[in-house]
Amino acid sequence: MKSSQRRAYNSFFYIILLPALILILFLTAYPIISVTYDSFFKYDFITQARTFLGFQNYVKIAGEELFQRSFINTFIFTMVASVLEVFFGVLLAFLLHRQFFGKRVASLIIVFPMIISTMVISAVWQIFYHYEIGLFNFLLQKVGMKPIGWLIDQKIALFSIIIIDIWQWTPFAFLIIQAGMLSIPSDIFEAAQIDGARGTQIALKITLPILASQIMLVLMLRTIDTFRLFDKVYALTGGGPANSTQTLSMFIYREGFAFFNFGRASAASVLTLFVVAFLALFYVRSLLKEDN
Repeated sequence: MKSSQRRAYNSFFYIILLPALILILFLTAYPIISVTYDSFFKYDFITQARTFLGFQNYVKIAGEELFQRSFINTFIFTMVASVLEVFFGVLLAFLLHRQFFGKRVASLIIVFPMIISTMVISAVWQIFYHYEIGLFNFLLQKVGMKPIGWLIDQKIALFSIIIIDIWQWTPFAFLIIQAGMLSIPSDIFEAAQIDGARGTQIALKITLPILASQIMLVLMLRTIDTFRLFDKVYALTGGGPANSTQTLSMFIYREGFAFFNFGRASAASVLTLFVVAFLALFYVRSLLKEDN
């Protein structure tokens, strides 16, 4: 192919991709630039007057106990939920890897929580967690135990929400890990069995190393998703009790839409973006190392 034809060939693909590129820039780059710009100002919602503050919004927010508590809660939720979801997803993928009667039904039951609306799930689990009429406390009382304030005890409220997230999103990890397992050639397992490897050895020394990239990918996706937790907290606790379930997304929501402090909300959003970008970069570098 001549150089002129090659340039025309490449230009054709650039022209095709241009509308998508413009759309991506409009939906991602513009909001980021706009929010970053607003974070340096104090914005009066009524008069629409702007007062330049520089980095004062960042300094004040970073030093506030509520923001620090929100960050700690978000970090705890992200680490615990994402790791356990991937762990149970891998475990379920191994359990359902072999053929058995009712496998399709079991797979459908496992995937079912992921397709339900989060607000519906929150409403159902709120009934389960109810202190007086909830299913869980009813069962505890049947075995002679005291009822637990699942959503009203500040010591366990956050972990109660973590349980819901694990129940809802473990199927996501299960589907990706199961797809990765199905892509592994059966010859590898047959050769290992001929060499005398047992089921546990095959799982730990052959299957898991091969699935390392898929596991890291699921962990990255769940980490990014859980870090922006908002809907479950808004529906179940509203950030309480005593800010024990307050997250960064709830903090941003209250500053921006409850108190109309758009500058502070923008600064908190930028700080959250930096943390998420750092976590994503860590996972991407790990994935690239796995590929190499």
